[in-house]
Amino acid sequence: PFVLTHPDVFADLPLTFDSLHKTVDVLVTEPFLRNFIDTMCIFCGFPAKGAMTAHMLYILERFFEPGCAYCVPIGGTENIARAIHRGGAQFGMDISLNTHVAEIMVEGGRATGVKLKNGKVVKARKAVVSNATPFDTVKMLPPQESLDPAMPGFGPLQEWRDTLGTLPRHGAILHLFVAVDAEKVVDGKKLADHPSWQAAADSQSTNPAHLIVQDWGRSMQDSQNLCSFFIPSLLDPSVCPPGKHTIHVYSSGGEPYETWEKLTPGTEEYEAYKEERGDILWKALENCIPDARERAEFHIVGSPLAHEAFLRRDRGTYGMAWAAGTSAPFAGLLKFSPIPFPFPNLKTPVDGLLRCGDSCFPGIGTPSAAASGIIAANTIVNVETHIAMLEETAKKDPLYSFLSPGPFQWLYRGVVSGFTPSRELRGEGSFQATSGTRVSAAAEKAARAA
Repeated sequence: PFVLTHPDVFADLPLTFDSLHKTVDVLVTEPFLRNFIDTMCIFCGFPAKGAMTAHMLYILERFFEPGCAYCVPIGGTENIARAIHRGGAQFGMDISLNTHVAEIMVEGGRATGVKLKNGKVVKARKAVVSNATPFDTVKMLPPQESLDPAMPGFGPLQEWRDTLGTLPRHGAILHLFVAVDAEKVVDGKKLADHPSWQAAADSQSTNPAHLIVQDWGRSMQDSQNLCSFFIPSLLDPSVCPPGKHTIHVYSSGGEPYETWEKLTPGTEEYEAYKEERGDILWKALENCIPDARERAEFHIVGSPLAHEAFLRRDRGTYGMAWAAGTSAPFAGLLKFSPIPFPFPNLKTPVDGLLRCGDSCFPGIGTPSAAASGIIAANTIVNVETHIAMLEETAKKDPLYSFLSPGPFQWLYRGVVSGFTPSRELRGEGSFQATSGTRVSAAAEKAARAA
């Protein structure tokens, strides 16, 4: 309905996936505001020049919504995973924790499952979905020489492997995790005596999140220039004992990996380099807690090597560095349209292998990565299921009423329904048929053939 009453939106559609700077250069002249936009964009990996317009407009709009506030998961970040685990179990999902994938199994040109590091094999009924970076996904595929050259997609897979595995990437992130004693007296002051802390802890406008820029003239991608820190204990005191606070400080995703890869974790040289590079994180925190080092009861610096090991991201990368404004390789059908998609599409040359995460469209950042997972899930099921879920959600609360497809769903069903899900994703198990009833894949194939 909105598009029908505002047809002029089509004129701006190409800008949606273009670089934000093309819009900012026309509309924004105030230097501070330009700097602010660049700073907000950097969490997508780029300043305004390189950040996708649609992505940033979504984020910036929500920064200024009435009632907008920072929030934290009660009990710590790990409770997000626990909640997903509980929620999935209610719908029969089997979610395995601490389960490391060693290899994506490919047979006859199709992804058939995964082999875990403990040797166990998990077979796929419909598809294998990798949320690893492209660099890590490529490493988990069988070596090209071990595959049958006559299998479907052999040539395209070689090209995909060679291209995707060498796409440009951002640097890594430096982390500093700190636990401080708020009651400790340092130079005659407790933590609450510092005006900067009072401003952060004010009960009327609690400010747990802070961005620190050392020099506006330097790149926001410089990990020694832009830092951020978050104090979850201001919002949820349960994450630490009374009188204490926990803080996470981190740099922008531009920490060079090259100097770190020459070091061995645990050596004196490695530990000294961690403290040297992490000093800028302490300085950022000292804008809020001037005596943070003296108050610290515990601290640890997370290096790019730790980022790589714990998150299993090749070279500890923050993500794929493909600037908006041009189409990335394997951007799908829209690669050749007037709308440049700056991230690869989730499809792969291997039937039954999909990708999601921050190296797929829509890109880097929690909202984008979550959206890519939704796109992957939608790709696997029939459009009838999409529409039914939208209708169900729209009825739950007036807030979500805009999700209802309305009468246009019948036009969409007639055009799209027979083509979803894609044939290579129908597998041999059960799936939602065009009728909306649950039938076996074999029965549906027979019905279509008839």
